[in-house]
Amino acid sequence: MSLLIDYPFPSATAWVDHFAGIELPILRLTANRLAELRDTANNINTRALAQIVVHDPLMTLRLFRTMKANRSARQVVDITTVERILVMIGTERFFSSCQDLPIIEHQLKAHPKAMLGLLKSVARSRQASIWARDWALLRQNKSYEEIALAALLHEFVEILMYCFAPNLAIQARERLQAQPGLRSRAVQESVFGAPLADIMSGLVERWGLPELLLTLLDPKDAEITNARYVNLALNLARHTASGWNDPALPDDLHAIQELLFLGRSHLLERLGAPEEMVQAARQAEIETP
Repeated sequence: MSLLIDYPFPSATAWVDHFAGIELPILRLTANRLAELRDTANNINTRALAQIVVHDPLMTLRLFRTMKANRSARQVVDITTVERILVMIGTERFFSSCQDLPIIEHQLKAHPKAMLGLLKSVARSRQASIWARDWALLRQNKSYEEIALAALLHEFVEILMYCFAPNLAIQARERLQAQPGLRSRAVQESVFGAPLADIMSGLVERWGLPELLLTLLDPKDAEITNARYVNLALNLARHTASGWNDPALPDDLHAIQELLFLGRSHLLERLGAPEEMVQAARQAEIETP
């Protein structure tokens, strides 16, 4: 029986019920890297393993679900980073939970447009995570790992839609591309039957993500300082995905400068912007009285 869905569900709750117990697939690269390390599970460096996990948002979600399943009654403090989760459950148990996992590329073999959309979403999530972590570290924020993780996971429902409702996901993307003035939430309600943010809120609660991550992921808390790292990084990753000429970019950069107390040229250099943009900003700063 096909796992793919070609029709919208009537509500966010229906989507949450559907996704809550589903087997999450992982990227083929993740599966290959884990297979290479399986024989050395007893000796593997936990930090190196964590880097493989966080390269794949759905693998990261799987790890949180594994932690919830193995959580003891005595554990009263949330574990909020991938590396600490791996230490808690142990590498052998982790590898045992990764046997014969479904592969995203296999699942979407007949849906190349959806596969491309998924890879772009994953790439944006990774870049946003890198930026959010860097900014939090720059401001000496002790929650930098949680902030980076929240940025990585923020788009996970979109990734799930590409995996399990590829035709709907493509329809939503093409409608937004054809009419950029449309609100994403309205398009999502029309195409999926519910906004993705509402589905995300239901899933993170059902899957037992830590309270701190819930706060960072909740759109209602977008103006909380830690959540601003996440949202600004996501906006910047989205607006630079096809280059550095998006009309929303100046507003993004201004907001990030206010958050980090950085000059424009210094910020652009830190972001890895094109050299001509860095030089133009530097020249403008010299010329400004």
